[in-house]
Amino acid sequence: MARGLLIAAFFFTMTPLLISVQWLLDKLKLPGWGAIAVGYYRVLCRLLRIRISVVGEPVHDRAVLFVSNHVSWADILVIGSIAPVAFVAKREVASWPLVGVTARLQRTVFVDRSRRHQTGQAIGEIVQRLAGGTPVVLFAEGTSSDGNRVLPFRSALVGAVEEAGAHLERGIMIQPMSIGYTGLHGIPMGRQHRPLVAWYGDLDFMPHIRAFIARGAVDAVVSYGTPVAADGAADRKAMTKSLEGTVRALNATTLRGRPLAAHPGTS
Repeated sequence: MARGLLIAAFFFTMTPLLISVQWLLDKLKLPGWGAIAVGYYRVLCRLLRIRISVVGEPVHDRAVLFVSNHVSWADILVIGSIAPVAFVAKREVASWPLVGVTARLQRTVFVDRSRRHQTGQAIGEIVQRLAGGTPVVLFAEGTSSDGNRVLPFRSALVGAVEEAGAHLERGIMIQPMSIGYTGLHGIPMGRQHRPLVAWYGDLDFMPHIRAFIARGAVDAVVSYGTPVAADGAADRKAMTKSLEGTVRALNATTLRGRPLAAHPGTS
């Protein structure tokens, strides 16, 4: 109960401050957006007792689209605590109280997959973020899973960004990335326990996060695969299938408890 109140106090006091500072930095075109975002996510991870390990190395010196599986709302905090990134989210998130405003200032790209013309606009925004030096995370399943498997990837956004990236001066790298939840209070998490972290289907958010806070002390592993150049040479479906296979392999290795060369993250 006390931890829940502490987390709520931090969120409802610091989030408006984050919004104000990032809005000001954006208006004045000053640096610091990324460092503030990473620090914010790291504090939330500590309060929520999410311990993070990282396997592999993310691309950091080129425009990069990270293509990942998706398990939970906690993915945003975990991935955002490692390095500054922008996320691709469903259109509905933009209207959520406080969260929507925060997401906009974190340079989130909102996608309405049911409207093709808006999807095209979203692709333009993704490429714009990448061209401006902001890495972008795309949850390629288009939804979240129960944490025990990787769902089929959708090829439209991946393929369109790949084709657009071929026309940028320095090009775009696409890097497969997996996120998995492996432990609860230091004990390996079995298939039956991962839905405690996963937020999917029609689960209500408030009961889910209350249960998450009560159980706490979760281990998360983020794994990075080998990046590929988005030069437009590969067929979009073949490219997406290859990325899906790599993410599925990374995730399977993580969930079996044998990630290679893991090192502690920042939480």
